[in-house]
Amino acid sequence: MSDAPLPLTLETARRLAVTKQGLSGKQPSRPSAAAICSIVREIAYVQWDPVPIVAPSHILSLWARLGDFRVSDLERLLWKERKLLLHWTPMASIVLAEDYPLYSSLMTRYPESLTSSWGNHRIRARQFLAEHADLRRTVRRELRNGPLTTGQFKEHAKTKRNDVEWAFSSDLSQMLFHLLMSGEVMVVGHEGNQNLWGLTEQFLPSEVETEPLSKEAFERESAQRAIRALGTATAREITYYFPRGRYERLQAALDGLEEASAIRRVAVDGVADRKVRYVHTQDLPLLATVDSSGWEPRVSLLPPFDNLIGSSARTKSLFGFDYVREQFLPPEKRRYGTYVLPILWGERLIGRIDPRMDRDRGVLMVNSVHAEPDAPRDRELAARIGETIDRLAAFLGAGRVAYSRKVPAAWRSSLR
Repeated sequence: MSDAPLPLTLETARRLAVTKQGLSGKQPSRPSAAAICSIVREIAYVQWDPVPIVAPSHILSLWARLGDFRVSDLERLLWKERKLLLHWTPMASIVLAEDYPLYSSLMTRYPESLTSSWGNHRIRARQFLAEHADLRRTVRRELRNGPLTTGQFKEHAKTKRNDVEWAFSSDLSQMLFHLLMSGEVMVVGHEGNQNLWGLTEQFLPSEVETEPLSKEAFERESAQRAIRALGTATAREITYYFPRGRYERLQAALDGLEEASAIRRVAVDGVADRKVRYVHTQDLPLLATVDSSGWEPRVSLLPPFDNLIGSSARTKSLFGFDYVREQFLPPEKRRYGTYVLPILWGERLIGRIDPRMDRDRGVLMVNSVHAEPDAPRDRELAARIGETIDRLAAFLGAGRVAYSRKVPAAWRSSLR
């Protein structure tokens, strides 16, 4: 085993997390397609969510890190060059095609690669696939003639049902999920908000490495990717982050990585959760950088499914910030709004805004702005928040920003 845990201040751990998530320093002036791939590589995935109340969550996550990137570059990377793929981790996510051996390791063992954290889904998946072998063959046969949306399959209407299992509206949609998880089909495009399905053998580029990693190599590689993306992480945080709920012997993998000096234990002062926390040894030099005067904080607006705040428990433990995705609550139970974006300033989550894009009028409506009790109240910060909201509006094509009266008094002069 390695030396005693390395002591870190809470500020250092937060800054490392923010830096590893690509949310500090200057944004590129002209983000390229390569920059999009680089961000996905650094943070392992970007959660896909097409709900356009402001803009799709994945667009907002990339914008928070890259600034004014070209959405057309993202579309090309996904649907033409296929350097990026849409895959389930287990939520729909943008991932790198170069990481295919990680997913292939899970695909070739599916559904046995589903761990106990999935409850009885492994048993149900095994049973469903055994009972619907004919449907599996039919789906593959129909896709040989080209990609289809769910509704375009002949079998869709035949297998519709009202008692939705696993939130699937038909046996066909459930089969497509299982075939995606086993690597037989993939999402090859979009028609509106509908996935366009195709056979992997026809659409995955030939240059993509598909040889699956062994179970042990998969767990070692995935755990390292998660730790590096998070900055510091407990075993529970690793399991939740990437790929969620797919580790069988994570602690054994972590022990091996620690023995090999690939990771090191850290003790973060001020974190209530006293579970063992790790940092990757490749990131140890960053600890001095984030503690120096050269570290550059910035204001970011994070969408509900952003990687930094993906785990509510971690967000509370590490950042002291309670975040609830209120779009899933009844209106009467919402405290801050419908589609709430936390405000990140440097290493601190200092507030939140509730925006909505009015596309008909070309206006970014800010229904409310809330400041955390310990948030700075100075005008300079308020101006930076206002500038960031203005930049978001311009990126979305809004001609102006309209604020309600629900703005903290100390920030009101800059947010009106």
